[in-house]
Amino acid sequence: MTAFTNSSESNMYVYQSSDATTYTLLKGPAYTPPSGLIRDPSVIKHTDGYYYIVYTTDWTGNTIGFARSRDRLTWDFVRNHTLPVSGLERTWAPEFFVDDGGRVNIIVSLDTASTPASIFRPHLLTATGASLSSWTTPTPLRGLETSNYIDTFVVRHAGQYHAFTKQETTKYIEHATANSLGGPYTFRGTGDWAGWGSRREGPALARLDNGGWRIYFDGYTEQKYYYSDSLDGFRTWTPIRELPGLTGFARHFTVLKETV
Repeated sequence: MTAFTNSSESNMYVYQSSDATTYTLLKGPAYTPPSGLIRDPSVIKHTDGYYYIVYTTDWTGNTIGFARSRDRLTWDFVRNHTLPVSGLERTWAPEFFVDDGGRVNIIVSLDTASTPASIFRPHLLTATGASLSSWTTPTPLRGLETSNYIDTFVVRHAGQYHAFTKQETTKYIEHATANSLGGPYTFRGTGDWAGWGSRREGPALARLDNGGWRIYFDGYTEQKYYYSDSLDGFRTWTPIRELPGLTGFARHFTVLKETV
């Protein structure tokens, strides 16, 4: 797990767990960028053997940041990548998505001058090489670009792409599906469809050993972190529970499942 915290938006903490519930600190702070913030760090293990994170670099601007590590303990800054989007004012919550063929994608929330203040649209960009040094021009996720959606996290399940995304106006995490990563997405659950309540953000999902899925999300106004499980393909969910040990401290993280 890679997270920023309530105490610092410029330091990343790394945790690990054997059961997706009880997380112990591996190192913290584990990484501080050369400048700016490290909000919303998303982690993958790449084909070159490195762990990579992509993160929000500042409250305003047009860049996302990258760092990498061999062991999750020592992290090195790689680069800030400028997104070639006209009038880009805010670049928030980049999330890695690696497709079945190993292609590395990022889904990021963009606010441009062409929309009213603080209206976000999820966009997709794809690495054009294994070095992750060049990326396609971001394009809107079709079906999610008509309203105010942020913190979009995508997983693939049962042949479909499932997007869990915060409706920034109502503050609910909603659920949409598509046959391709770029969309078009169709909403399957809106409002309080899963019983998680409002003012939730930063959803991240991980596959459980029993075949189900766990979603983690930030109850930011309560300063609590929650999780909920689904065993039936995202149709129903268990009542939310606080994440022991980290609730009230960790913020907007992602979890990478590995077999060791």
